[in-house]
Amino acid sequence: MSLQEETAAARVLAERARYVARGVSTPRLVVARAFGARIEDVDGRSFIDFAGGIGCQNLGHGNPAAVAAIHEQVDLYLHQCFMVGTYEPYIEVCRLLAELSPCGKGEQRSLLLNSGAEAIENAVKIARTATGRPAVITFDNGYHGRTLLTMTMTSKVVPYKKGFGPFAPEVYRAPSPYPYRGVGSDEAIHGLEEVFKTGVDPESVACVVLEPVQGEGGFIPMPADYPARLQELCRKHGILYVDDEVQSGCARTGPVWAIEHYEGVEPDLLVSGKSIGGGMPLTAVTGRAEVMDAVDPGGLGGTFGGNPVACAAAVAVLEEVSAPEFRARAAELGDRMRGRLEALAERTPQIGEVRGLGPMLGVELVTDRDSKTPAPELAKAVVDAAFERGLLLLSCGTYGNVLRTLVPLVVTDEELEQGLGILEESLADAGAGAA
Repeated sequence: MSLQEETAAARVLAERARYVARGVSTPRLVVARAFGARIEDVDGRSFIDFAGGIGCQNLGHGNPAAVAAIHEQVDLYLHQCFMVGTYEPYIEVCRLLAELSPCGKGEQRSLLLNSGAEAIENAVKIARTATGRPAVITFDNGYHGRTLLTMTMTSKVVPYKKGFGPFAPEVYRAPSPYPYRGVGSDEAIHGLEEVFKTGVDPESVACVVLEPVQGEGGFIPMPADYPARLQELCRKHGILYVDDEVQSGCARTGPVWAIEHYEGVEPDLLVSGKSIGGGMPLTAVTGRAEVMDAVDPGGLGGTFGGNPVACAAAVAVLEEVSAPEFRARAAELGDRMRGRLEALAERTPQIGEVRGLGPMLGVELVTDRDSKTPAPELAKAVVDAAFERGLLLLSCGTYGNVLRTLVPLVVTDEELEQGLGILEESLADAGAGAA
């Protein structure tokens, strides 16, 4: 038996292969503990975390305020089901979401759920009820979940949709802006208008669902003018605008919600999740009372949605991410990361573009800048090399060629510089560099 096979990680991974369905993608990392922006594996190796549980740890692993709130709640009760007994942590989360809502003036309501996909499905249910219309429009490069409806809404086929059809009806797809690949706001708006002519009558559309920064699709931020133009078109046809902030929310881009970067935009519904629970499963749909209250009592809910322990953590999270000093720190991190990555791009021909909002940044890798041919093999090699050097990094994008940074926003300056240094070294290890 080799030395590698004798490691604790190898033993756990062998058990994983024996008992866990192979359809669940599992990396080599076997976690023992985590705090802040660091993870330690079962063999004692320390990793700087640029993945954050896929955006679930904006406040870092083991956030003290969230952990304290969880401990306090655990001693009171673990579960009630909000449809059986009302409890204050649920209401308090909804109050904070109302205060932070970007969905315009007037009373705001929220519904709490378990996962991003469940929240998106409920946003669609609410939109359909409020408008009396069946159709939903989603966009190229969008990702919204793995349930039947949200999988249908998701753009990428492999691995999310392959073999899982037939899909849900009344879902239509329009182009989304991707300036690096030649689709700007004008082209995207024109494409949506074409869908109204050739795919679905706009008077039959309940809602459009758009991420302000498309996460799995490649960390593609919407151009500055696009959300407002989309909102104008939606209002013209009585269509509700659903802002999917499952990955981009909770200060991931600096402000509490990424849509705050776009002046004059007030979505009808906001979907939040991932980091909102501080590591606990919690998501929400938030919107104006007249939209949210369109559904009759009993039409919304779920056994574990708004679990009191998750709600206790979320109260601590929302209070922290809404603090001015937290937003300032996130903005500072974004500026430092962008400066470092853009400098790296200048001397690395295989980096086609650095893009994103605040500290939610992606690096698109290509074979060369002239052809812009996606380089997924290079991205995988960089992720593997980074792991060997002690950096947990993820790729994304329709072609799997984008490196994404989801570093916890509590990362220290030293950890950030070390992580970015490893990223640069890993690019070199993978064969990227000056021609």
